[in-house]
Amino acid sequence: MADYSAKDDQSFRRELLEAVPHLRAYARSLARNVDLADDLVHEVVVKALTAADQFTPGTNFRAWVFTILRHQYLNEIRKWQNRAQLLQQDIELDQGVEPPQQAHMDFLDFRRAFWQLAPDQREVLILVGASGLSYEQAALVCDCPIGTIKSRVSRARSELKRIISEDAVQTSLADLPKEERDLLADLLAVQEEIES
Repeated sequence: MADYSAKDDQSFRRELLEAVPHLRAYARSLARNVDLADDLVHEVVVKALTAADQFTPGTNFRAWVFTILRHQYLNEIRKWQNRAQLLQQDIELDQGVEPPQQAHMDFLDFRRAFWQLAPDQREVLILVGASGLSYEQAALVCDCPIGTIKSRVSRARSELKRIISEDAVQTSLADLPKEERDLLADLLAVQEEIES
């Protein structure tokens, strides 16, 4: 591992600082929780600074830190098993009265449909669509072939169209498939046991 000069260190820190807004956007889209997303970004910044000597200057810095963020997020999911809690919070928030503006209602439908996608499909839409990464960069972040990324994007777009056009958007816990409702109930019961 090479030692960085003061100039390289300054350049590394500048690139890291420029990447923070993109990291925050990606983390928020993954975590669906502002506090968790900010914690993830903080961890990624610390890890990137700690592993600065592992970064190869001249390669894609943003893809490198996005990969660190993705791995950190997956580790957090494995550790906390918070999918059920986040889903429950989202459903509870969406129970209120929606405003009469059609655009806002369409956005809520899109958001709900988006979260009905499989996690790997959501991830590639976030990377390629929202974060503006190329297919090649997204493939590096996800550690898979470019063809897999293209396929996931295509399937995700088709599934979104299907959900929205067939009015299959889930709006409450009762709309979830029985298996997901049962899983959510089991996870919430375990969480209550842990908290008591």
